[in-house]
Amino acid sequence: MIRAGRNPQSTPRGALALATCLALLSGAAGAQDTTPSKEQILESLQNGEQVELRLPDPEEQLPLEDLRKFTEVFSRIKDAYVEEVDDRTLLENAIKGMLSNLDPHSTYLAPKEFEQLEESTSGEFGGLGIEVGMEDGFVKVIAPIDDTPAQKAGVQAGDLIIKLGDQPVKGMSLEEAVKLMRGKPGTTLTLTIMREGESAPIEIDVVRDIIKVKSIKSRLIENGYGYVRITQFQAETGSEFVRALDDLKKDNKGKLDGVVIDLRNNPGGILQAAVEAADALLDEGLIVYTEGRIQSSRLRFSAKPGDHIAGTPIVVLINGGSASASEILAGALQDHHRAVVMGTQSFGKGSVQTVIPLDETHAIKMTTARYFTPDGRSIQAKGITPDIEVKPARLTEFEGKPFFTEADLSGHLENGDSEADGEPAEDGSDADASPVDRDYQLRSALNLLKGMKILNRGSQGQSN
Repeated sequence: MIRAGRNPQSTPRGALALATCLALLSGAAGAQDTTPSKEQILESLQNGEQVELRLPDPEEQLPLEDLRKFTEVFSRIKDAYVEEVDDRTLLENAIKGMLSNLDPHSTYLAPKEFEQLEESTSGEFGGLGIEVGMEDGFVKVIAPIDDTPAQKAGVQAGDLIIKLGDQPVKGMSLEEAVKLMRGKPGTTLTLTIMREGESAPIEIDVVRDIIKVKSIKSRLIENGYGYVRITQFQAETGSEFVRALDDLKKDNKGKLDGVVIDLRNNPGGILQAAVEAADALLDEGLIVYTEGRIQSSRLRFSAKPGDHIAGTPIVVLINGGSASASEILAGALQDHHRAVVMGTQSFGKGSVQTVIPLDETHAIKMTTARYFTPDGRSIQAKGITPDIEVKPARLTEFEGKPFFTEADLSGHLENGDSEADGEPAEDGSDADASPVDRDYQLRSALNLLKGMKILNRGSQGQSN
């Protein structure tokens, strides 16, 4: 602690001491809100008042020995590395190392990386079409994006990429791997992948293309039942989701009996878009909240009155490729008992990344908070557990021997319905199987909605 007072006979050394005090105080700014500003100190000194300055606690500062170690390593690399490295490169690599060792999602954004981040959230960029992260030094596929080269080539959520072309991934940063995956449309990149259930690595050739991500797809899967697929949460996803619900009601010529919201292999995206989608389906209540060390990272988002489909039953489909914003939507609807969540355990990416500009061309993306569902469940490294677990399965029709029915017996009584008599029996064959027939999880969701409608109809009949 230093006390400074007015001294008409101040010497240059006294001026230096005052300047040092001001510099030290500036270095500690922000640590305590009660610290006076430089202007306040100078004004107090001019008025002949005493000013008390509290310097930072030396024990809380970075130890000098560690700083010496850093400068020693820096110097050794400069002098002895096999190739000459400039200071800027070394310092940027040090920054990258500081961030990448915090968690898989914190990173340093040089101008090109920052541009790529903007492209991925706007919905159009060049590359393979996969959302990736790092795991044990390898690139892990969080989810392939719908209708992209990666998905069409057979890349799956959970795949571990060990080689990009001829280059091993081990030791690369995520930014370096992404840079290799992006390239000129029409060029081919061979991915060497380790996949659960495979005894040896497999190779998949993917042809790069311009990736245009359509956030929302919707259709009626049967009369009365709507299907909304959210591939990724982008800036306009919330409003597009509401429009999709309106279109489904219009196509159905009235209120829907049920809606399936498909979040499988949705890697997430913009938090606000997930909040807007949840808000469209909830009348009230908390949607999600975040907790972090700084005040700006502690946020709460609540629903405004008005359920856009007026209580229509909902089934939400999730899997291991459902991450981040998709887990926020699923968790909010689950906690409010607004939807039945079906499928398999989600990815578990429950952290918030904030982009912090350093200057006009550089920034850092740093994890600043964790997501929590309305009931206070942390999504991080746990994910959303479905209410009903349904694993993917391949459906095949069982063709048994034909059975005799009453209609096959000689002299059987006719039904009495002239329209039904004499009609040939359907063989059940369908050369062009619908998406519901090909997708066991989607079929299970539709069957659940039909069952809910029957039960609801029964309960209404009893109450009348």
